[in-house]
Amino acid sequence: MPPLKPDLGARLNRELQRSVLRARNGIRIVSGASKPQVGATPKDVVWKRDRAELWRYRGGPIRWDPPIVFVHSLVSRSYIMDLRPGSSTVEFLLGSGFDVWMLDWGIPDERDADNTFETYVDEYLSGALDALRRETGSDEVTLIGYCLGGTFAILYAAGREDAGVRNLVLLASPMDYSEMGAMVAAVLDGRLEPDELVDETGNVPADLLYTAFFMQAPTTEIAHYATLLENLWNDEFVEAWQAMAQWSREQVPFPGAAMQQVVEQLVRRNVLMTGRMQLNGREVDFTNVRGNVLNAIADRDKVVPLAAAEPANALVGAPDRRDELRLSGGHVTFFAGRYAQTHTLPALTSWLVDRSDELDPAKER
Repeated sequence: MPPLKPDLGARLNRELQRSVLRARNGIRIVSGASKPQVGATPKDVVWKRDRAELWRYRGGPIRWDPPIVFVHSLVSRSYIMDLRPGSSTVEFLLGSGFDVWMLDWGIPDERDADNTFETYVDEYLSGALDALRRETGSDEVTLIGYCLGGTFAILYAAGREDAGVRNLVLLASPMDYSEMGAMVAAVLDGRLEPDELVDETGNVPADLLYTAFFMQAPTTEIAHYATLLENLWNDEFVEAWQAMAQWSREQVPFPGAAMQQVVEQLVRRNVLMTGRMQLNGREVDFTNVRGNVLNAIADRDKVVPLAAAEPANALVGAPDRRDELRLSGGHVTFFAGRYAQTHTLPALTSWLVDRSDELDPAKER
């Protein structure tokens, strides 16, 4: 038998090594022995009310003002913004010299069933930002709202004379709910009523929310597993895959009263497309956002499709202060993966730096 060619031998040896790694990593995933390190950036709890908490992240000097506050959605865990070391939006912005905060809603239970948009905007968001101003002495903030958190951020920024929002960033924030997919379609045509969604706690259970997101793109999970099998030998890829898979499954219950508002106002009446919404008896006009507005949208987002998020370009803020950041990719493009680190976050940071004040000297945290 003739000897193997050197390049063929090297390829066979590489595949043998990868097969060993695939087996090892597969066993770790199936057994649950390998857990991703998520939400690892050090932080302090600065304010708390009910289940909601305001976090201030630690790490490096502050070179830019105003502070950045993430306003998270209600349907998932906020660690998507701080997914894992080396793939973290929070970590990236800290490294760029920003003072980074997170308003985390916690995990709702029966005590939160009556929470409404008014609760989240006029009580929690307002109270958290008052605490931030006391802590920092800053009169202004940059709000970054993700998904429904973007709606809350709009309502706060447009609905208060003293909002002090210099910059408003919307990440995958839906405006046109008629473009939001199968679950919304079921509500629109009367096949699904809000009362049918809640459980004995008065909230929409997390499992139902996960099913709703699965309905948005039913083939996505199969594709994710296929990609995992292809890259199972790669420790870095496996860790990143596990972190994202864990986050996508860790939905949290949705307060029943807020869900009623989503269904009746955002879905059936599609009020966000009017550019106005009633909140606590007052009409909030989205063009009253006085700061700079950046609408970040992704071409292949299956969770919040482009057609659902794009209308914010014409509805929020003053026309001469609106910008769009259009990304090539899907929903995770905003937070995780190589594209986020090489394109999304540098572009977002550049936009923020241009609209922030440089501190000289920098502040120590």
